[in-house]
This record gives sequence, C-alpha cells and structure tokens, in this order.
Amino acid sequence: MLRTPGEGRGVADGRRFASPQEGESRVLQYVIAGLVLGGIYAIASAGLVVTYVSAGILNFAFGALAFFVARFYYWLHIQEGWDILPAAVVSIGLVGPLLGVFLYAVLFRFVRLASSLLKVVVTIGLSVTIPPLANVLFGTESILRAPGLAPEPVRVYRVFDTPVTMDQLIVYICVVLIVVIGALVLRYTDVGLSVRAMVDSEAMTSLSGTNPSRVSLGVWAVSTFLAGLAGVLAAPIIGLDPNDYTLLIAAAFAAVIAAKLRSLPIAVLVALAMGITGSLVQYYMPSSSTLTAAVIPSIPFAFIVVFLTYHMLRSGRVSEMEGVGGALDRAIRPQGGARMAASADATSLDDPFPAVRNIYGPIFVFGIVAILPLVLSPFWAALVGLAAATGIALLSYTLVTGEGGMIWLSQITFAGVGALTTGQLATEHGWPLLLAILVGGVIAGVFGIVIGFLTIRLGDLYVALVTLTFGLLMERLVFTRDAFYQFGVGVSVDRPDWMASDQRFTYVTLAAFAILALMVTNLRRSTTGLALNAVRWSEPASRTMGLSVVQMKVMVAGLGAMVAGIGGGFLAAYAKVALPDSYATLLGMVWLAVVATFGVRSNVAALLAGMAFTFSPVLFLTYLSPTWGQLPPILFGLGAIFLARNPEGTVAMYARGIMQLLGKFRRRPPVDRAAVAAAARPSVAAPIGSGTETMVEVDR
Repeated sequence: MLRTPGEGRGVADGRRFASPQEGESRVLQYVIAGLVLGGIYAIASAGLVVTYVSAGILNFAFGALAFFVARFYYWLHIQEGWDILPAAVVSIGLVGPLLGVFLYAVLFRFVRLASSLLKVVVTIGLSVTIPPLANVLFGTESILRAPGLAPEPVRVYRVFDTPVTMDQLIVYICVVLIVVIGALVLRYTDVGLSVRAMVDSEAMTSLSGTNPSRVSLGVWAVSTFLAGLAGVLAAPIIGLDPNDYTLLIAAAFAAVIAAKLRSLPIAVLVALAMGITGSLVQYYMPSSSTLTAAVIPSIPFAFIVVFLTYHMLRSGRVSEMEGVGGALDRAIRPQGGARMAASADATSLDDPFPAVRNIYGPIFVFGIVAILPLVLSPFWAALVGLAAATGIALLSYTLVTGEGGMIWLSQITFAGVGALTTGQLATEHGWPLLLAILVGGVIAGVFGIVIGFLTIRLGDLYVALVTLTFGLLMERLVFTRDAFYQFGVGVSVDRPDWMASDQRFTYVTLAAFAILALMVTNLRRSTTGLALNAVRWSEPASRTMGLSVVQMKVMVAGLGAMVAGIGGGFLAAYAKVALPDSYATLLGMVWLAVVATFGVRSNVAALLAGMAFTFSPVLFLTYLSPTWGQLPPILFGLGAIFLARNPEGTVAMYARGIMQLLGKFRRRPPVDRAAVAAAARPSVAAPIGSGTETMVEVDR
C-alpha cells in the first residue's frame, strides 16, 4: 500500500485544519505522493506496452525482472558498499538490458509466433523462477526498507509550501525523460520507424529488409531497462518483497488495458491518474478502517473494470488482435489460444499403443499413488492426501485451459471460495463435511459461470488480466472479511469421525479425484467434448457449423470453477482450517506453472503436479539445507519455460518417448524382396487408360 507522508486525513478523521490553506497543503502533499506511485506505474506500463507492440508478448514476468534488478542494486549498494551512481549504472543500465537480451536470445524469440496461452504460461514460469533465483544469489533475508537513487539522508525540498523528497523528484524526472525521449525516438529516428513498422505489420517489415529479430532484441533490452528502473524507484515505497513487485505490475496492467495494449501516451496518463486517485482516496477515507485498507490497493483494478466496460460498450468486443498487422500477419499467426493445449492431440496420431497411454498408463500411476499411504510413514502418507486435494484443484486447469482453451488466472480464487464456504457450512451451520464441500464447489461454479459469461467477448490476454483482477479483488475485498479471516486464524474445519485419520481422508480424497477425472474423460469423449474441441481450435469455424461458442465456454468455465471449489474444500479439510491466506492469487500462478509443466490436457498430469507441488519443498527442506528450499519453485518455473520447446508437457513428452521405444520392438512385416527387385527393373509403360497401371509401395 502507498506510504504517504503524514498521518492526518483531515475532516474524514474527525480533525479540522486550522486554515483552508493548511487543508489545501495537505491535499497537495497527497497528490504529490500519488504522482510518485503513478510515475512508477507509468514507467512499468511503458515497458509493457513497448514489449507488446513490438514482440507481441505481454510480459507477466515484468514484476519479477523489476525485483531482480532492484535486489541486485541493493546488493551492490548496501551489501557490497558501492556508491549510488556506479551501482545504478551497473544494475539498471547494464544488468537490466543484458538480462533482456539474454532472455530474448534463449527464450522469447522462440515464442514470437506462438499462441497467447503459451506466451502467458512461459512468462508466468519466468516470474516464478526469478525471485527464488535472486534469493539464492543474493540472500534470503527480509528487506522491508530499501534505498532508492537519492543519497541518504534523503533531502527534502519545499514546493508550494509542500515537502518533496529527492526520491520523489527523481521519479518525476525519470517519467518526463522517458516520455519525451520515447516520443522523439519513436517519431524522428530510424529505430523508431522500424519499431512502428513492426507494430503495423511484422511480416511486411521483414519483407522491406528490416530484421524483426534485431528490433525485438533492442526492444527487450529497453523493456528490462525500464523494469529495472521501476524496481529501484519503487524500492523505497514497497521494500524488496517479490510479491509486492508482482502486485505493483499487476496494478500497472490497468494502464495497459486503458491503452488497449498499444498507446504509450494513454498508458502513461492513466498510470498517473491511478496514482493520484489512490492517494486522494487514501486522504479522504478513515485511516483506521479495514475497508480503507482493502479499497486502496483495489483502485487500479477498478480502473481495469471501468476501461474494459468502456471498450466493450464502444466496440462490442475487445481483443488483443485488433489493429495488429495486416492480412499476411494474420495468415501466419496461430489462431486461438489453445494451440498449446491441443498439441497433445496431434502427438497421439502416430501412437503405436494408444490404449496403453490413454487407459492403462493413468491407471498404473493412480494405483502407485494409492499404494503410497500404506507403505510410507504417517508423516509422508498424510502428504499424499494433501497432494490429492491439490490435484483436484489443479484438475480445474485441465477443464478450463486444456479443454476450453481459456487463460484463467483465478482458479485458486475459486478454490478459496470452496474452502471458505466449506468452513462456514460445516463449522458454523453444522452441515456434513462432504455435502459442504460439494455445495462449496457449486457456489464456486456459479462464480465461474458469471466470469465466463462476462469475458466471452474478450481476447485471450484480456481474459487472463480480468481473471487475475477478479482474484485480487476477491482476495482483498471478500476474503479479508471478519467472517472468513477471523483475525488471521481462519475458520476451523473438523472432519467427521469416519474420516478423522489421515489415511482415511487420503483415500476419500483420491476417490473424489478419480470421480472428477472420469467426469473430465467422459466429457472429452462425448459429443459435447467434440464440440468443445472444435470451439477450442477455431471459434469462427465452430459458429459456421452452428455450435454455440458462448454455451460451450460458459459450461466449461462453470465446471472448472466447480472442480476448483471442490479441491479447495478438500484442502481446507486436510488443513482442518479454511484460511484465506492459503488461496493467494499469486500462488495460483505457481499452480498454473506446475500443471502446465506436466501437461494441461492430462488428468494424470494434474495428480502428478499435485504430488510434485506438495512433496518437492518438503523433500528438499528435510534432506537438504534450507537454501535448497528455493529450488522447487525454480524447477516449477523452468518447467513452464521449457514449454516453449515441448508445448504438450512432460507427461505427454515422456509417454510419447516410451511408446516410441516400445514401438521398436513391434514385429515388422517381412519385406517382399522379389517385389522390390521387380519394382527396380525397368519396364515398358502401359498405355494410359488401359487399366494396367500399377502403383507399388515398398517398405524401405
């Protein structure tokens, strides 16, 4: 939350100022403070817009990159004792751009023409990997206060009788320089001409002799420079917590949406307006109110709702593809957001043993997991129940993303709805636990239907941003209510006697997973599943065939949210408490990275992802040093990043490899050597149309 100087709120706090001039001075003080945060939003939104218009990638890892550079600057300046100027030049001016060049060379150039889904998952994987990697490199200590670019003690100036710190002045100067220099470069230089040409048509730019890869390389260097600058400037305000940086950039997405992902001036202006609005609301609302603490961080997301509504009313549909390129660009760009999700179908066309992979393989894996509670010690056996409950929640991604082809970042929020409903019904109202879990899933499904209906006319990236916004708003405005939060302890969830032991709970949870997995399999093989598959591949073609895209997507959205809610109920039953903090939206991004790594269209991959997510941290912390505890999220993030090369996920990739290995042992039909020899001899061609033409196939 924005830290503004002073604590008074004027009349709203029951205090009146001695004079109107004093009140005006206080308002101006808050406006100046709001411009600081707005300026940081503006720098971040500029980096996001420039990257998207030139490379077609909305970088969800921008906050993680900002944190990495800010943490590196802190390491140089505080831990290593460097002066401010050399530390800033090396971290912001050198490491930041080099990081962008490196990421483009090894990652982003491979996903330029990929689907929106693959781009989002890869950048989310990067955002999951970078913070723990920074902790490994620079240390894991908590840093609540970090210096900016101003020397300490920070000098304070008086502007219109209002105090302005040197840190604030530096932010203002940086915003002005970025806007002015950016406008001049884009409008009056050859580099700017190339970037603008990339925006109009990347394909035509390539045909005109300009190398799009070089332009994108430079843009990524500039983008990570802006990320590093925003990170260092934000450090005195929010400290050095990676989650706070992710939330800061999530708020900056509001300006990007207002700019429809492309207009740099609009993004900057809206970012500044967000900062001022948040500061004024903080000034006028009571400082001691819990509602104030929830409303202030939610203001940027209210901007998202307002601008999306405006764009929808104006054009009827909002898509990231609007105004991008020409006919040639649209012809070579993958259509729809489900290419990654559907790629597993294509890989199975040449499967020599489809029954083994599609039936017996999952049964074998499920059987192994079911045996574990009988052979492991009580501590590890209990974790199997947690893994199964997590697997149920992750199975929702199989429905929404794998089958529906939609990029939803709020599945953990639906799990939270199911968990909190379970706690209220089972504890406060005495309902049977399983019935409470089921009803919690139904209520989460209703939320999913509403969100699905509201986002049906949005493009893939806008859907991702809207669901992220929904999760953050629910987390701040609903989950923090006293009835759910209970001063940080949550609502207890007691298991019935017949399910009190961890082993019984584990088998009940595994049974629930099996039932829901069979439901997904039945849906996939049904007529509805075939229609859903058609919608996933091509919405225009599906409409031509008479299929209802709205009906298909709303249905799968509701089912996915219901499954997530049921998973959340079982997670609360495992922990014996429904605690809102366990369902943070940013943790849901890790969920997506894990399940996408294993395979977003595979039921058994959801179970394996739950096992990996549950067991990996405990294994590393138990048998290795605490430093190794940073390794599991790094591996999860890297797995999502590697989807750029293996979009179907690791389960399908290894299953295909095993099937190919087994296929080598198949008995091939013997080659008819006489037929080969006859085909090799020259022959007199029969007259065309005589009926004696023969085509010989030879298995070489």
